[in-house]
Parts: sequence; structure tokens; C-alpha cells
Amino acid sequence: MRTPISIGIVLALGLLAVWGMWRGWLRRAERSVAWVPELPAVPADGSLGAARSEPLTATYVSSTRSGDYLDRVVAHDLGVRSAAVVQVFDAGVRITRIGASDVFVPAASLRAVGTTSGIAGKFVGRDGIVVLTWFAGPTDGRGLDTGLHLRHSADRPRLLAAATTLIAEPPSPAGRATTKEQS
Repeated sequence: MRTPISIGIVLALGLLAVWGMWRGWLRRAERSVAWVPELPAVPADGSLGAARSEPLTATYVSSTRSGDYLDRVVAHDLGVRSAAVVQVFDAGVRITRIGASDVFVPAASLRAVGTTSGIAGKFVGRDGIVVLTWFAGPTDGRGLDTGLHLRHSADRPRLLAAATTLIAEPPSPAGRATTKEQS
């Protein structure tokens, strides 16, 4: 008689834990929608401009609030890890995902490109994840960090170089020359 009671208690605790995780995910989604009310639409192929990279196979790891690699954003499927194909165009970076919504990072929204060893959902060797820092919209004051783990490490420098070309140089202060003086 003792064994069935023990099994029942363990099952009840397990179900309670699963329910708690599910509720936590839903609450995080509600908070995330406030940070990212909507994502930029993925343009049609004809309006992306010239390709700056070939399609690169990757794993879309996750998107987090900028500066906090553990604060996962789950609204609009941004928290769903998935296989992806990443390609850089004149208009921005297109991330075509399998089993989740595609993500488009407009060139004007891209603020930084770098690498890290980990982001919410995956930690790998040194600098194994490419991070795109961008603003999802005009009300996004903090920005997002989107992590991509490329299948082939040789593709990492290609993606970094291509995406870096999209980052606009900050405007020069009024009255200052935009060229460097040579000494």
C-alpha cells in the first residue's frame, strides 16, 4: 500500500512542476510582448536587394534582451530554438527557420555584430555563437540580442563580415569633418 501512495505523490509533484514551468513560459511570453509588440515583416525575395552572403546553415538559438544573455524573449516565437538558414542581403539579415516564424533584422535596425560562448538555450566553445544586436521596432528602447550557432565554423567569419557591412556609421557631429586627417 505504501508504494502506490509514493508513486502518486511523485506523479503529483511532477505534474505540478510541469504546470509551473508552463505557466512561467506563458508569463514570460506576456512580458515579452510588451518589450517586442511586433517584429519587422520579412520582405519578399525581390525587395531584399543584393545578397551579401550565401545561405548559411545554422541553429537559431534564441533572442534575449540586449545585454542580458539569460533574459530570453519568447514572444513571436523568438524563444523557440530551431534549425535555420541565415543570409545577409542589402536590406538586412533574413533568418529562415524550420518549425518557427522567420526573423528579419532590417539593416537600419542592426546595431552590432559579435560572438559569444553562450546565450539562453545554448553554451558552446569560445566565441561559437554569432550575436546580432538590433532593435525590433521604434518602441524597443533596449534592443535584442539574437544568437546563431553556425553548423560550420568556417562560416562564422563570413557571416560576421557580411553582417558588419550593414551597420551604418554613426552620423558625424555638426560642423565636423567626416574624413580622418593624416599626420
